[in-house]
Amino acid sequence: MGKKSRSSTSSPSTPNPEERKGFSLMNDDLLQNILSRLPATSFASAAAVSKAWNAACSRILSRPKLSSAVSLNPSPLVALQEVFDKVMSEPIRPHFAIASVGPGFYLKNVLQFMVDKLGSRTPIILSSVSGIIGRDALTHEFREVKWNYGHIGDEVSSNNGIVLTVGFVPGLKVDAIPLLGHNKAPQGSMIDDFVMDIKSYTSSVSGYTSPLAIIMIGDADVDQKPIIEKLDYAMPMETIIVGDERGQFVYRSADVPRNASTSQKHSLDAVALVFARDRDKAHGIGDIEFHFALSNGVSAIGPRLKAVSVKVKASENVTWLTARREGQQEILDGQSMLDDIDNEMENHMEYVELYIGVTRRRNCSVGSDKPRLMTTLTLHGVEGGDEEYLYVDGVGIRTGDCFQFYHSDPKTALPSCRNVSSALRSLKLDWDSKCCLSKRAVVNAIDKKEAFGGFIFSCLGRGESFFGHLNVDSTPFLENFPGVPVAGIFCGGEIGRGYTGLTAHGGKEGSAHCPLHVYSTVYLVMSYASPAEH
Repeated sequence: MGKKSRSSTSSPSTPNPEERKGFSLMNDDLLQNILSRLPATSFASAAAVSKAWNAACSRILSRPKLSSAVSLNPSPLVALQEVFDKVMSEPIRPHFAIASVGPGFYLKNVLQFMVDKLGSRTPIILSSVSGIIGRDALTHEFREVKWNYGHIGDEVSSNNGIVLTVGFVPGLKVDAIPLLGHNKAPQGSMIDDFVMDIKSYTSSVSGYTSPLAIIMIGDADVDQKPIIEKLDYAMPMETIIVGDERGQFVYRSADVPRNASTSQKHSLDAVALVFARDRDKAHGIGDIEFHFALSNGVSAIGPRLKAVSVKVKASENVTWLTARREGQQEILDGQSMLDDIDNEMENHMEYVELYIGVTRRRNCSVGSDKPRLMTTLTLHGVEGGDEEYLYVDGVGIRTGDCFQFYHSDPKTALPSCRNVSSALRSLKLDWDSKCCLSKRAVVNAIDKKEAFGGFIFSCLGRGESFFGHLNVDSTPFLENFPGVPVAGIFCGGEIGRGYTGLTAHGGKEGSAHCPLHVYSTVYLVMSYASPAEH
């Protein structure tokens, strides 16, 4: 009887016993080295091969990871593919994704592409923005880019560009929670529902009522001030909130019922990407922390004033007002106020953006909570003035509210950026010193805390045209955390609040909270500390 050939006893897809034996003898270090070189999709498939491979994959991804990339390719489809190829070129398990694009992209198509690539259970926020910040997927050059039809400084002629960030955050739970407006329900009740949805989700996954951090995108056509004020009231200062006040966005939640489509009855007013502790965090997983810093870009000018006559044009989202100086009786019209400011600026008012910062004291509550007095500083853009009124954007100003003029000021912004860089440097030194102290102890030693990623939200008025230099807003992060992934956008209004010593705000407003900013840059740094070893 003839000897059977190898091909007759085993198929091409099935390794023979000798091959299986040899493969099983591969040591853990070699296996881990091979798996660590796989792109994310192949890595996910490898993790499903066996328990041993899954364990090796878990060791490779034992720490949190952010992967981010920018593409300015003029073809939206090519740009989208470039950033996905880059961020998914290494092992990562997507726990969330944030993407920001230029107006040349069709949001719904991009969202569907992301869902197909990342899976329907990955929370995603996708927004159209005024510019992007990050490292180029092909050249690895760091870029701060704003859109424009003419090539001026840091602005590019193309409206196509995308920045994509995918995050793996073991020990946390993340989801996108929308604020749905209703044409038959008052906005206040819908905002209350939004706040309670965030608290309910956080409680269900962590046992705490407040999340660690929120990245929020607001709709440009909806007044975000009452929304942010409610969140500021409802969340402890330890909860960091950052984001873009005026965006255009779509989202996908891991919780399917939250993926409500807009209709004639509902509008999508805002969305929050919520980061909460995981009550079921696996043993051996360390702690992720969030750190907030702010570079201010406005300076106060002129005396403090008090609103006298206030008229609201709600349909136009504009307020008309007169005022008097504190301690005086003379009523000032809009032209008088602007003339005073122009004189103080030595006739340079036309070269700056002008705002009024209104100190508001209001009772605030959520649901059936007992109202509590909140003091906030709200900034309103000045639209003009005449011999009757000063005209400012937004509503919510009342007779008796005190305010002061502010103007955009690179001479304030530049040292404020340096202050942020110094604060981040101090944060790193603090981590290093604690690491040294803990390593001297025999018990309860802990690995060094270190940054693994970050986000930047910068005013669209900043950038090279504002500072006269490239990448000024990114420098505080890049100087202190070289090689750490960071992504950002240029905004129409920057959301930023949190209790931290990193804040470098130039204003002195006492206890007044200012969660919505203008001409600022907001920084969110994410750090990780390995679990204590005994």
